[in-house]
Amino acid sequence: MALLRSRITSFYAASRHVITRNTTRALSVSPQHHKPGSSVGFIGLGNMGGPMAVNLLNKGHSIVVYDVSEEAMKRLEDEGACAASSPSEVASKVDRIISMLPNSQHVRSCYAGDKGVFQTIQPGTLILDSSTIDPTVSKEMAGLAGKKGAVFMDAPVSGGVNAAKGGTLTFMVGGEEKEFEAAKVLLSAMGKNIVYCGEVGNGQAVKICNNMLLAITMIGTAETMNLGMRLGLEPKLMASIINTATGRCWASELYNPVPGVLENVPSSNNYQGGFGTALMVKDLGLAQAAATDTQSPTPLGSLSHQIYRLMCNSGLAEKDFSSIFLLLQEQNK
Repeated sequence: MALLRSRITSFYAASRHVITRNTTRALSVSPQHHKPGSSVGFIGLGNMGGPMAVNLLNKGHSIVVYDVSEEAMKRLEDEGACAASSPSEVASKVDRIISMLPNSQHVRSCYAGDKGVFQTIQPGTLILDSSTIDPTVSKEMAGLAGKKGAVFMDAPVSGGVNAAKGGTLTFMVGGEEKEFEAAKVLLSAMGKNIVYCGEVGNGQAVKICNNMLLAITMIGTAETMNLGMRLGLEPKLMASIINTATGRCWASELYNPVPGVLENVPSSNNYQGGFGTALMVKDLGLAQAAATDTQSPTPLGSLSHQIYRLMCNSGLAEKDFSSIFLLLQEQNK
């Protein structure tokens, strides 16, 4: 009996060793993105990033923020966020980072530049970049993050400022599939549709294709509304008919470019806020670069790019992209 007890004791001791060894191995390769009490970093607090950061706070997350605008940081501090002096300081204090920046150059500077995130980033940190940039830059940043033991995923958004404020954004996520669930938990605080698109850069690819279509349909909606009004049709009546007929689209139904047709859209606020014409030019430029690289014919996308560049040269660069209607109205005179 004593021999049997001895063998049983030895068996359980060996089992505990195997379990402990396997558990330690599993923990060593799985980044801990959800440490109790850990903060989330947020870099870029503009028209989109500011409301997104507020939603994180409202969902109970502690956040550390940075923006080149002290006024933007002060607004978030008033909401309960902690402010940092640089992206590197943000990275030193958190294990999850979200960024929403204007273009590829800003992303490179934020992450790989002087006082950038990669100078102080902690191994295992999860990075979600919601900027709309060149897919090749997302891949470049993912490679640099990997060398630091961190994970970089592109997660650009669709939905505009109202969706950012309402927490109903769509996120298009590119990166390692095994990290998607960790990303989804965080992004769900700011959006309602979080879609996995494949490898790093695929989120950006979907976004620039979507925005090319958005530009095309906004121009078409503005042309149609302008023509109808010149034919004597009342704009609200015309919009209501279009939105129950085959011409229905997001630009006509939810973001109509004619002032007074809808409330709470930029066209009814002197085209302030929303998605700036200059940013649309940037996104269309990315789409055209991708079309050239892949030898894809995009005649309407190319023409839209030229039209939005013309808008910028006509003083509409800082107005919402739906201000294409203003450009057409000018041609009526």
